[in-house]
Amino acid sequence: MANATSLRRVQREIADIRNNPVAGITVEPKEDNLLEWKCSIKADPASPYKNGIFHFNLSLPTNYPFKAPTVTFTTKIYHPGINEEGAICVPILRDEWKPAVTLTTVLAVIQEKVNNPSPDDPFEPEIAALLKNDKVKFLATAKEWVKKYSESR
Repeated sequence: MANATSLRRVQREIADIRNNPVAGITVEPKEDNLLEWKCSIKADPASPYKNGIFHFNLSLPTNYPFKAPTVTFTTKIYHPGINEEGAICVPILRDEWKPAVTLTTVLAVIQEKVNNPSPDDPFEPEIAALLKNDKVKFLATAKEWVKKYSESR
């Protein structure tokens, strides 16, 4: 169970997100557990994932903000920075985590990573190599996976 300080911080951040939403992202904390969030990202029109909506869970540790949240995509996505298990590779959730980082920042970083896949620092080296060496094939596969796995709008 989270301590009172953690819960106050989480409640403040939820209020912040509701008052200043990140465009293209929805966040729904579970009613019975404010440390578990169901989130989604609507891909930008200029992204390889355009028209796709990708769902992920954000789990806050009981000692938040002293430990980073865990993010797991529940929608499959053909992305060099998101592995088959749905884990996303972003430094802010690993070695660059600091207690001053807000969840609004985390969501914006995740959104940036989804919309702008990079072959650098990949979780999926084969996908990264394809992005680097055969961008046309990468884009075709990404588009195919959007149609196959994501909710679309």
